[in-house]
Amino acid sequence: MTLGRQIRTQRLVLQPVNWRDMQDMIRLKTNGASFGRMLGGVRSLQQVEDEMADDLAFWAKRGIGIFTIRENDRFVGITGLHERPDGRGLGLRFALVPEAAGRGIAREAAGAALRFALDAGIERVVGVTREDNMPSRIVLGSIGMHHVESFERDGYLMLVYEITQDRRVAPS
Repeated sequence: MTLGRQIRTQRLVLQPVNWRDMQDMIRLKTNGASFGRMLGGVRSLQQVEDEMADDLAFWAKRGIGIFTIRENDRFVGITGLHERPDGRGLGLRFALVPEAAGRGIAREAAGAALRFALDAGIERVVGVTREDNMPSRIVLGSIGMHHVESFERDGYLMLVYEITQDRRVAPS
């Protein structure tokens, strides 16, 4: 269920990031277990602050962006869209605090954020992950994204998944 920009799933609440989330973002983005495989890797405190400003500006400009994920009012991660710096377009990203991994939260949250974006009229969304990141590959495939290309970055084979409005599957 979507209420404005807030999304509620069976067990999660997704809300656009805001400055009140800064301590949670620092905890997430400076943790190697949470952010080590993300594009750009673990962030410094300054990078976290800069990204928060960018995320808020993106929401203001595009009406979409990065959401916090909360389970029982507890921060467990982020998901949503950002403009990929490699020119591939709007990218879906998701990252969880380590204690939230392995319970289907990423799939539930990323799927809800993707539906929000597609319902908002976004024509194409990509997801990029390392070939050896099976949990991310499973999430991307389970929410209707399809592997469309591969490339090498920093010695890793990267897989690009996408979904487009014309290949969208209606929710069951």
